[in-house]
Amino acid sequence: MTTVKDIYDFLDNMAPFSLQESWDNSGFLVGHESREVTSVFVSLDITENTVQEAAACGAELMVSHHPVIFHPAKTLTDRRLDGDGKILLSLAEHHMAAICCHTNLDSVEGGVSDALAKALGLVRVEQLHQAGVDCYDRPYGIGRIGEPPEPVPVEKFLTLVKEALHPNGLRYVSGSRMVRRVAVGGGACGSMMEDAVRAGCDTFVTSDLKYNDFLSAAALGLNLIDAGHFPTENPVTEVLARWLTEAFPAVKVTKSAVKREVISYA
Repeated sequence: MTTVKDIYDFLDNMAPFSLQESWDNSGFLVGHESREVTSVFVSLDITENTVQEAAACGAELMVSHHPVIFHPAKTLTDRRLDGDGKILLSLAEHHMAAICCHTNLDSVEGGVSDALAKALGLVRVEQLHQAGVDCYDRPYGIGRIGEPPEPVPVEKFLTLVKEALHPNGLRYVSGSRMVRRVAVGGGACGSMMEDAVRAGCDTFVTSDLKYNDFLSAAALGLNLIDAGHFPTENPVTEVLARWLTEAFPAVKVTKSAVKREVISYA
């Protein structure tokens, strides 16, 4: 029998929760740890829609990247304006547990940034910034550097990004440089732009960039691409699903088919 705790312990080994940032709330957030799990549902986010999707799959456990509880929940109701409370209430009503792997999954080998680099077809991937080693002496740190199989013009690379990540749109500034060495950071990693430049990168793919980030990139001659938060992080759901399938072959693992980029561009 596989329990919620068994899956938590496995994920804690793959992406130790102790590596999460001090402001984060990763971990086992909802449910009974002793409950048997026959079906796991994987999604980048836990929303009302994904809870219903998980329930339709018969899942006893949801595993997500973003924490379902981030700010303190003040109520647990079905009121229209109580978004977080409605999600938590729905989990409770379906007797469903939740484990969330956020910044710990951002930094470990095989995690968010590695999944993004792989989705973009980069080779010779290495760490952009090493923050330390975990309790198993494995290096960890957010961001990766890689190379396309061959140098390409930035215009062609933009097309490759769109085909790989399926964003609803891209924001970018061209440094008018061939794409030879690419830094990536899934999610909001704009603060690592200087790290990318110091590492000799001509291109940086991330999300949630500010206006000043684009100004700085233009001054530095850096190809800077904002491909969106969801598109740059969602590849890691494939990783989570594969990890769980390989570790627990008797457990059904389903990845969300309804979760999509929420931002539209007119």
